[in-house]
Amino acid sequence: MSSAVARAGVAGEHGLEPLPASFVDVLDAFEVHLRDGLGRSQHTVRAYTGDVERLLRFARRQGATDVADLDLADLRGWLAVEAAGGRARSTLARRAAAARVFTAWAFKRGYLPADPGDRLATPASHRSLPGVLKQREAAALLDVATTAADDGDPVHLRDRLVLELLYATGMRVGELVGLDVDDVDQHRRTVRVLGKGRKERTVPYGVPAQDALGAWLADGRPRLATPASGPALLLGARGGRLDQRTARDVVHRMLRHVPDAPDLGPHGLRHSAATHLLEGGADLRSVQEMLGHATLATTQIYTHVSVERLRSTYEQAHPRA
Repeated sequence: MSSAVARAGVAGEHGLEPLPASFVDVLDAFEVHLRDGLGRSQHTVRAYTGDVERLLRFARRQGATDVADLDLADLRGWLAVEAAGGRARSTLARRAAAARVFTAWAFKRGYLPADPGDRLATPASHRSLPGVLKQREAAALLDVATTAADDGDPVHLRDRLVLELLYATGMRVGELVGLDVDDVDQHRRTVRVLGKGRKERTVPYGVPAQDALGAWLADGRPRLATPASGPALLLGARGGRLDQRTARDVVHRMLRHVPDAPDLGPHGLRHSAATHLLEGGADLRSVQEMLGHATLATTQIYTHVSVERLRSTYEQAHPRA
């Protein structure tokens, strides 16, 4: 329901009152701001505009006739209704964040006389510890991929590189499939990554990933490439740029060959890379820069992962635990 038509008219077919045209115009302008002004991902744009649409529908039911009528009571009342509906704390936190981004933007654009979101508290979000591989499980996973690639099959060579780069750099799967050949500096063993908000960072990778990259560029990519491949580093079986779904499938499929390993996707390898870096003595700031986190607070969850694993080891091994 992201289009103006759906918001203004077709919404009625789903049991929702159509939003007034003035609300629709502001919501569509906000969507453009998220996508083109802030460079947010398609997923974030869809989530935030959906949240704000829910907020505006709530305000409309409370009697608002214009976006300028939106106030702090509307924001708090909306979140209270969402909480009463059983929404997870993480969902409530995201919706509060979406509301604050919207009201700050609307105030700057003159749609609101003041910014009510500036006084909106964020619902506490319980951050569960991300699933990670043990270091030996990560090593076993990459051994599986290397062994599979020994047959020289270009898809197997690609799959090995997918796993090596995800674990070596901690990049997101969307960042991985977006890489072009020129983004990799083999001499310096670094890769240029375009992250969230179109922010660019340079991330190092190790010798095993370099070996996988060399094999792919020499013997894999040329055999899959077509005129439509363009500059894409990683290719699908038909020569187009590798898609995220295929990359996720590679990780899940390969992990099935590692005994007792959890079933993780690409983000699990990102979590694992960060955790293993900290366990190896890397400082938090360096890990933050490598992962492309905007704030150190996001990176700090990995310290909790490491402490939790240390506690588990302690309880199993210490005689007076």
